[in-house]
Amino acid sequence: MTRTTRWLLGCLFLAVQTSANASEYPFVPEMSRLPGLARQVIRDYHDDDREEYLNNLFRLQIVAEDPAGARGSLQALRDLRLEAGEDENLTYLPYAIFVQAKLREAAEGVSFQEAFQSEFGRSFEALDDRTALQASGRFVYNLNLARRQLQGELEKHRGRAQIGLEDAIALLRRYQPLHVFEQILPLAEAAITADDRRRYTIQDDVLIVTPHGATLSAVVVRPKSMSSPQPTALLFNIYTDLAASLYAGKLAAARGYVGVVADVRGKRLSPDEIVPYEHDANDTHAVIDWISRQSWSDGSVGMFGGSYNGFTQWAATKRLHPALKTIVPMVAAVPGLGLPMWNNVFTNANYGWTFFVTNNKELDHEVYRDRERWNGLAERWFASGRPYRDIDRIDGTPNPLLQRWLEHPAYDTYWQGMVPFGSEFAIIDVPILSITGYFDDGQGSALHYVREHYRHKPDADHYLVIGPYDHWGAQARPAPVVRDYRIDPVAHLDMQELTFQWLDHVLRGGPRPDILKDKINFQVMGSNAWRHVASLDEMASETLTLYLSSATEGEYRRLSRTRAPLRESVLQEVDLADRAKMHNAIYPDPVTSSSLDLSNGVGFISEPFDGPVEVNGSFSGVLRVTINKQDMDVAVALYAQLPDGTYFYLSHFLGRASYANDMTRRQLLKPGTVESIPIQRTIMTSRRLEKGSRVVAVLNVNKNDTYQVNYGTGRDVSDESIEDAGTPLRIEWHDDSYLELPVRSLGEPH
Repeated sequence: MTRTTRWLLGCLFLAVQTSANASEYPFVPEMSRLPGLARQVIRDYHDDDREEYLNNLFRLQIVAEDPAGARGSLQALRDLRLEAGEDENLTYLPYAIFVQAKLREAAEGVSFQEAFQSEFGRSFEALDDRTALQASGRFVYNLNLARRQLQGELEKHRGRAQIGLEDAIALLRRYQPLHVFEQILPLAEAAITADDRRRYTIQDDVLIVTPHGATLSAVVVRPKSMSSPQPTALLFNIYTDLAASLYAGKLAAARGYVGVVADVRGKRLSPDEIVPYEHDANDTHAVIDWISRQSWSDGSVGMFGGSYNGFTQWAATKRLHPALKTIVPMVAAVPGLGLPMWNNVFTNANYGWTFFVTNNKELDHEVYRDRERWNGLAERWFASGRPYRDIDRIDGTPNPLLQRWLEHPAYDTYWQGMVPFGSEFAIIDVPILSITGYFDDGQGSALHYVREHYRHKPDADHYLVIGPYDHWGAQARPAPVVRDYRIDPVAHLDMQELTFQWLDHVLRGGPRPDILKDKINFQVMGSNAWRHVASLDEMASETLTLYLSSATEGEYRRLSRTRAPLRESVLQEVDLADRAKMHNAIYPDPVTSSSLDLSNGVGFISEPFDGPVEVNGSFSGVLRVTINKQDMDVAVALYAQLPDGTYFYLSHFLGRASYANDMTRRQLLKPGTVESIPIQRTIMTSRRLEKGSRVVAVLNVNKNDTYQVNYGTGRDVSDESIEDAGTPLRIEWHDDSYLELPVRSLGEPH
């Protein structure tokens, strides 16, 4: 036990003297009394919920220095869960090994270290590779956080003369895992390494020289049970962390693949410069070619991974190597379309990312986690009114990558050279599984690949899984609650398991994963059901067209199913020089709310639906506007107003008007002229709406500290400043503007 922990517990705790009230325990500041307190609590503690009782009891017995009792309680808890039909639970494995080691230590007179290593080896020897890898993940514990939490628990009771039974249990439960992991963590790393050596052949210092003269580093993990060449599961990775790379390699090897994790150019052992995005198409090709020539390779490679590592898979299809047989991109990024800009609007939401991945050969967590710095920078830049190009000067640290990106405000050949573009999608003939979520911040990028692939290759062997997931949940196992929305039970998918089921299907001829009933597989929020259709267009059975109207209903204008007979418009004015008021400060968190802030936008509301309906897909439309400037950044937020009056976020759009028709070429607006701004590349959703629900759209202009401010001069937006604001921006939203919602009336076959 550390000095810190002894001090924390010695500050306070706990006596075992007999009291008039058996459920009250006086504090005594002596550490040696803690096991006695636990024994006293055990005598008093009862719970009619047997699972909860056993879950508390084994923890109290560990603190009470009763390993035999803890072993019995853990076994009873395991048996209870197995009887209930639950799978073997590895959560308690570290505690089971701990108590067994304590019993061995006492029975054989050996050191705890020797006893632990013996029990760990015995327990893991009985596990297959996949289960052992899962089990090793249970030996991860943040000791510093646990100590802070224990301190907080102690502070709750400071100054009290006595502590009640429930509080004593809570305090002892807070202490128990810390007590265990302080003893086993220093030993577990070596034990896991020894177990890995028994299972795998691991090379963590592989260097691959590309035809372009770059040197890339890689980790290669092969199962020792492998007796012939096997397929390779490749992760091409910018988030370099050796422990994480080894885990990913073992994740593949535990399923019988050769696991390869290659670092992008410049990372880890590579001597080259780190330049995200620009070289990955060539470098992935070189790594796949290297793999195909190794004696352990059967000549087939499948790629997997998410976010940037989803982008690298699409980069690999830019120069499709014959050995690349499939990709499984999760929440895949499109450089220049999703980040660092979305629909030609640069964002600073992830400004610190460039420093995170380029400050050193691995990752600069300390800098990236400095949210005070990055949030403060956004606020200072916005308040200053200085050009967006000056943001790194305001920060005080040059950001050369951002400055390079700012030279390409159009989706031009610079960005197009990084991933397939246009007709290049037509040559991608390998099977693909794309995964993303309705609340994924990178969904626009992930779906761009899907749409473009199908547009240029209608018969593409490309599957999509999309559900109520955020950026992280779509890469692993989603949380039960995502941004305050409790997801339906059927939405609980294990994305890693799905990934390897797909690789087994393509690379080994295994069955197609059960969830993939058709090409497009989407979970309908609020229905506890999945839908499976052959194309994106088939997600909905009809298009609901809603026109803007100047007619009012309370604080709203109307969204009408018919266009108004007279041409009218709704006027909005935005002072671009005003820093006290932000516009379009929208982020889908929380997903549900009791009201909407319409003080900085124009809200439109539809008639109630006369029956239940599903909104399935991505909304679109055309905004007919007249403005007094040459450009603006348009925003549309879409909600459902449920019958009880609450609002549920559905989708949103942000885009630069001058790039709305063609994101590769800017076309300025003419002041005083009616212009048509197409709304496309919006966020996909699927939500069941009950009878009486309504659709709410909030139209706005983007002006906040998360994105560039477009002052409408027609010059490069990165060079505009508050001095260019001039007269307020005047927008006339004309009533021949419309939004199109993909819907399906319930009761139809599907």
